[in-house]
Amino acid sequence: MKHSRDGLLFRDGQTVVFIGDSITDAGRRAHAAPLGDGYVRLVVGMITARYPQRNIRFLNEGISGNIAADLRDRWADDVLVHQPDWLSVMVGINDLHRCLFPQPGTPRYAVSPDEYRQVYRDCLQRTRRHTRARLVLMDPFYMSREGDGDSRRGQVLRALPEYIRAVTDLAAEFRAIHVPLHEAFRRQLRHRPTDFFGAEPVHPNPMGNLVIAEAFLAAVGC
Repeated sequence: MKHSRDGLLFRDGQTVVFIGDSITDAGRRAHAAPLGDGYVRLVVGMITARYPQRNIRFLNEGISGNIAADLRDRWADDVLVHQPDWLSVMVGINDLHRCLFPQPGTPRYAVSPDEYRQVYRDCLQRTRRHTRARLVLMDPFYMSREGDGDSRRGQVLRALPEYIRAVTDLAAEFRAIHVPLHEAFRRQLRHRPTDFFGAEPVHPNPMGNLVIAEAFLAAVGC
């Protein structure tokens, strides 16, 4: 029996923008232009395969190394100018890392969890004022099962919930779709080693990107 697929929230003729850091960028400005070779390409490929009749415009505006304040600085040029119908945001792990482990000479230090929340809110408020975009907010994540709170990875895992809580609260405030990525990886890591999903905890390999894409697609009804 042939089953129709009509649950996707993205409609024909709409524009979907993805913005974030290196996990979103994934080479989209270099060897893998224009979508990158990460989760964005997987999302676009799966939606295209399942909904060939829908003409949806997808844009990847990720830039490696960005923190929330960097996104705010380029919001007009990389988000508002496109007048998206949908906007997906994933940022925060660089904010957390720079707060915990500041590097001399870093041009801009990351913000605390409270400041991260405010900068993020500023971006979403501008989106609400200048577009009609619906929002998809994706949690920052960390692919590690480290249990030692004194190790570098342990410190990150201990700090991460405050950043995730900011995203969760903002998703409720702006009636956004919330994608709990860190929890998605925690479920996977109960059954498989961390290097199955990435050589280090921040940047996913193709299997890790598939976990992100699957969580995103489920959230938007694909």
